[in-house]
Amino acid sequence: MISPPSLMDDVDAVQAQIARNMLTSGDWVTARLDGVPYLEKAPLIYWMIAESYKVFGATDWAARIPVVLSAIFLAWLTTAFGMWAFGSRAGFYAGLCICTCFGLFLFTRILIPDVMLTASIALTLWAFLRVIDEQERRPRRWAFLMAVSLGTSLLFKSLIGVVFPVGAVLVYLTATRQLFSAKVWKALHPLSGILIVLLIAAPWHILATLRNPPYFVWTMRSAPGEYHGFFWFYFMNEQLLRFLNMRYPRDYDTVPRLYFWGFHLLWLFPWSVYFPAIAKLSFKPVNRAGKARLMALCWTGFILVFFTFSTTQEYYSMPCYPALALLLGSAMAAGGNWIRYGTRFLCGIFVLAAAAVLTLFALSWHLPTPGDISAALSSNPGAYKLSLGHMEDLTIASFAYLRLPLLLAAAAFLVGAAGTFRSRGRRAFLSIALMAILFFQAARVAMAAFDPYLSSRPLAEALLHVPPGKLIVDHHYYTFSSVFFYTNAENRGRVLLLNGRFNNLVYGSYAPGAPDVFVDDAGWKTLWTGPDRYYLVITQKAAQRLKALVEPDLLTIVSQSGGKLLLTNHPLS
Repeated sequence: MISPPSLMDDVDAVQAQIARNMLTSGDWVTARLDGVPYLEKAPLIYWMIAESYKVFGATDWAARIPVVLSAIFLAWLTTAFGMWAFGSRAGFYAGLCICTCFGLFLFTRILIPDVMLTASIALTLWAFLRVIDEQERRPRRWAFLMAVSLGTSLLFKSLIGVVFPVGAVLVYLTATRQLFSAKVWKALHPLSGILIVLLIAAPWHILATLRNPPYFVWTMRSAPGEYHGFFWFYFMNEQLLRFLNMRYPRDYDTVPRLYFWGFHLLWLFPWSVYFPAIAKLSFKPVNRAGKARLMALCWTGFILVFFTFSTTQEYYSMPCYPALALLLGSAMAAGGNWIRYGTRFLCGIFVLAAAAVLTLFALSWHLPTPGDISAALSSNPGAYKLSLGHMEDLTIASFAYLRLPLLLAAAAFLVGAAGTFRSRGRRAFLSIALMAILFFQAARVAMAAFDPYLSSRPLAEALLHVPPGKLIVDHHYYTFSSVFFYTNAENRGRVLLLNGRFNNLVYGSYAPGAPDVFVDDAGWKTLWTGPDRYYLVITQKAAQRLKALVEPDLLTIVSQSGGKLLLTNHPLS
């Protein structure tokens, strides 16, 4: 039986740990890591995870429940939206597209709020269309729901939660020549809507500002060692300066624009083969279907153009997935030559993909598999500022550890090829969906093989069975964040970070009253050579520098996994 993947190092375990810290400390306003204020993100995902902990306990699977439920809600919402706009068949196909596309599966493996934001934006824009629909019997209720969704979006991912849907609405109203229509604005009830948004979102923003002074600083300078409170960091640094690529710390990279747009062929795969059929649809706002298609076009276009002028990660465009799924569902229900051509083309892709996967299986069949998969991976730290940067670490030797998922993936592609070879219409679409589901299971099994590399859980479990001692983590908090979660170390005392005062924790480290949890090599040597027992979590490569600081007999290996070590300074009895 394949065990579920652990929380991964980096943002995955960070989000889970922040939620636990909020729950145990009782401070639901200011997020903290190792006691250091962490001021850059909106809090609603933390609150949802913390509530899940209240019900199920502070476990890794409980941390994932809000993301799972949000993905399910998004699939239902896209289906309902499509049924309302285009009919039951197109709505079903739209829901099928969103819940079995590769992008949604891939970017919900991590505890990030983007799927929640996506659902909230989709609900906002559907509510907008319901408000201005002449056949809608309860437009006031939908206007209220639209405002509630906007306020919720602010708490999921700050200003873009409002900028995206409002921008799409303004583009739509401009395209339909209704931007200055008194009838439309009266139906939207903007004043009461703004009040609802403020009632939902303003309390946390006000409390966070008051608890993390100074209150208002307007400088455009973002530099190390300067602390200007929550308001400046959250709005100026994280919103404006990030958009302008002037933010400090510069702990992120950006996807080249051509790739950012082109990757949607992958994120919406396998349904992206039907993109050409969308061009045959009518976008004239003469009926409900035409209005919904035009809205989906404005929705997608605004988000993609926005990020064309900003820094981007691969998953930033997730909020446009429902719009693309609605257009695809409408095109699939309409049928036509481009749908038939797309199905044939997809059949060929499945055959080639199965052949490629089986080739990798054959090439890796006789390769040894010593230890875990980390032994066969390359290292490309320059790519890790992108969310999929670790994909560059794959080698032919690493596929020897993935033989089972390779066979499962090949089976999935062959099922897809067989189902699309002669089938058309609904039967072909269901075969494609079945292929995606089988492939996702192969990916899940593969993630379990990567577990020692992507997570430090084995080291954390070893820490729970050794004599008491103080914990030191090398490098950045994110590098070994799963150790913090699985040992619950923060709630038993501060963990020291060796040379870790940079990236996400550097700003909060200068806040008044922030704990001094950072130590350099000289300070570490003093602690390590003293009488007290210490434990150090570090990568094997980084550990080489320690031999120049202390004697080798002071570097006792307690455990190792995934290219990482757990060391102690005194022998274990």
